[in-house]
Amino acid sequence: MKILSIQSSVAYGHVGNSAAVFPLQRLGHEVWPVFTVHFSNHTGYGAWRGPLLPAEDVREVITGIEERGALAEVDVVLSGYQGGEEIGDVILDAVARVKAANPDAVYACDPVMGNAKSGCFVHPAIPVLLRERVVPAADIITPNQFELGYLTGREPQTLAEILDAADAARAMGPSTVLVTSVEQADRPADTIEMLAVTPEGAWIVRTPHLPMKANGSGDVTAALFTAHYRSSGDAGDALGRTVSSVFDLLSNTLDAGSRELLLVESQEAYAHPRLQFEVRQVR
Repeated sequence: MKILSIQSSVAYGHVGNSAAVFPLQRLGHEVWPVFTVHFSNHTGYGAWRGPLLPAEDVREVITGIEERGALAEVDVVLSGYQGGEEIGDVILDAVARVKAANPDAVYACDPVMGNAKSGCFVHPAIPVLLRERVVPAADIITPNQFELGYLTGREPQTLAEILDAADAARAMGPSTVLVTSVEQADRPADTIEMLAVTPEGAWIVRTPHLPMKANGSGDVTAALFTAHYRSSGDAGDALGRTVSSVFDLLSNTLDAGSRELLLVESQEAYAHPRLQFEVRQVR
């Protein structure tokens, strides 16, 4: 599989392409990373250095790939955090060009806006861009529960409400919704879930909730689920593999007391996930 991944990059640590590319490569996929920023480290540190790349520079990189005749080979376009409207335009243009060259290609978008604890932490124009233009162009989206609510104008709490919100998101354009960080109101203490909803059904996996904040884990999750689902067409299997890999990555990171994901050290978890959690079909 060949994946065009348009995301941020950091030299130190693992977020954006610096989180997504290696796990995909470890699965045996060819990844063409296009950077939207190149920072020293992720912004969660409060200080960083390096450039926010102009949208036209990002577009030029994609045009150069197109001039090699390579867009017809792309199976998946993957995008994450969008720092500005101009980058959104570049990504949408890239998706249109890829799909013109290869109608079987899919676009997977992680609509990064915020989370339940921090609220919305992107520029006010970004949620509007995502809701009105980006999500309708996507085939797969991977919001967390907060972002799903923001996209659909709801505050889902129960499984039934989350499923309804996922259906509302699917009605916007994407056929598949992966809801990460699902926290049902009546869930057992110290647990968290992930839910995949497709035209064929819906599947959920519950794991222990690890007491940590892990920048970049959402980028890994979106990349792994997209790759597994695109390869097999089996959403339940893709969900089980993704949850297993990400849980082991986070466990390794927590056990080591590391602020940054132990991305390389956990590589066997991507290639050979333990499948240690039950996948339940809920629809």
